[in-house]
Amino acid sequence: MPPTTRFAHNNLSSGSNASAQGQYLFIKRRVRALTGIDLDSYKSPQMQRRLNALLVRSGCSSWQEYFRRLESDPVALRAFNSYLTINVSKFFRDAPKWTYLADKVIPGLLERRRRLRIWSAGCSHGAEAYTIAMILDGLQNGRVGHYVLATDIDSDMLSKAKLGGPYSKKDIEDVDEARLLRCFEKRDGSCWVSPSLRAKVQFRQHDLLRDPFENDFDLIVCRNVVIYFTDESKKSLYRRFAASLRTGGGPICGRHRSGATHS
Repeated sequence: MPPTTRFAHNNLSSGSNASAQGQYLFIKRRVRALTGIDLDSYKSPQMQRRLNALLVRSGCSSWQEYFRRLESDPVALRAFNSYLTINVSKFFRDAPKWTYLADKVIPGLLERRRRLRIWSAGCSHGAEAYTIAMILDGLQNGRVGHYVLATDIDSDMLSKAKLGGPYSKKDIEDVDEARLLRCFEKRDGSCWVSPSLRAKVQFRQHDLLRDPFENDFDLIVCRNVVIYFTDESKKSLYRRFAASLRTGGGPICGRHRSGATHS
């Protein structure tokens, strides 16, 4: 029997609205109990499509069966958590945005303050945070020690970030040759961040929607996860970002700079 037929009665888009809403409510409750993740903060259509695809690939005949698997299999639970948190990132992703950051934003901040406090929020496997560290290193030749904090909800992604890899060719395809030679090492066919660059970033597990924020940041970069949040969650997040900034600092969120600059 084809998977699309087998799981039709579990598809979140099938059946009556009341039926689909009831099933999604059940899923949200179970997800929160198992992972602590609140799916109400994520855009419902996108998340439901991802969940539908996940159930089909799992081989389970129902969500009840799938959640029973998660309860008994810690490895499957970690994989589920990573899937939900949508880890999409690479070094210098959307290169023009990083050029603007390196040529305009950070030099402007350095005119006011010699040592910067920068937060990569929702850092995934660390590419964004290490990109920031490379830019700072290039602007000041590594002479000044800045505070670069990188946080994410996914412990598996953070483990990879702390180790500095391994990263694929796709992950580093936008890194220029000079930085590749200076900031990366090749081991076992994969790329790893150099120990000197790793030392410039502090990684920590953190839930953007629930945990308290540090204060006095000059720049907050959050480009990996905001697009998946609901409008209400985004507004709340931007307000909290603004409260965590020093005067004159600002967040860069999603594809654009947000309007939450602290002045």
